[in-house]
Amino acid sequence: MPDFFVTYNVEEQVAEKLTYPAIASIVLTVIPLFTTSLVVYYIVTHEPVIAAFSGWEWLIATIVCSITSTISLTLPTFLALVFGYFLGWNALAPLLFLNMVAIILVYIIVHWLDHDQVRAVLERNPKVRNMLARIREQEMRFIFFAKLSPILPFAVTNIVFALSGARLRNILIGGFLGMVPRTVLAIWTGSQAREIRTLLENPNEGNLTKIAFAVLLLVSIVGLFSVLKRALSRTK
Repeated sequence: MPDFFVTYNVEEQVAEKLTYPAIASIVLTVIPLFTTSLVVYYIVTHEPVIAAFSGWEWLIATIVCSITSTISLTLPTFLALVFGYFLGWNALAPLLFLNMVAIILVYIIVHWLDHDQVRAVLERNPKVRNMLARIREQEMRFIFFAKLSPILPFAVTNIVFALSGARLRNILIGGFLGMVPRTVLAIWTGSQAREIRTLLENPNEGNLTKIAFAVLLLVSIVGLFSVLKRALSRTK
């Protein structure tokens, strides 16, 4: 077979696999590295202006951050550090609100773009179909432990849950319960910081913060492993 046709077939196969959600997952992992740097620069250079925000300005900031979190321009943990620094514990309600709004928007966008195509492809394999069915039986637990993890990307996990066919109700409840410990830890860390630059450059500097971070990570890993192990054992 001529090289031209081999190359064409490879490119065609790659194009078929690069669905909208797949491309979005890649982009949403890379973009935050750039945008977060820009936001950090702005916050550090305009700290007095932000500190003087009124209640309405913080409301607008929360709405804007809900949208930017949806498309992964800003990360919830990063926002929790910033909100916690300026607002203290008053930041808890706005942050939980923007997280839930971001989850809903991602769910709607994914279903609008994908129309369950990725799930249909995955479920062609009987083993994968059975495993997904077993995970759905415990999907709230799975979502909770995934959201509890301080290292799994917020927007990417939202896309994965939407693609898997998880119910929005379970995504919201499991996501809410999983995000609360992470958000509380980040708010506390931000409220204890004396300088915004030091906070954003070294968010896990304190020993207590490091311990709490490690505990959340360990619990999430153990929880996800237990759910997956049970799902795999029932598919054999």
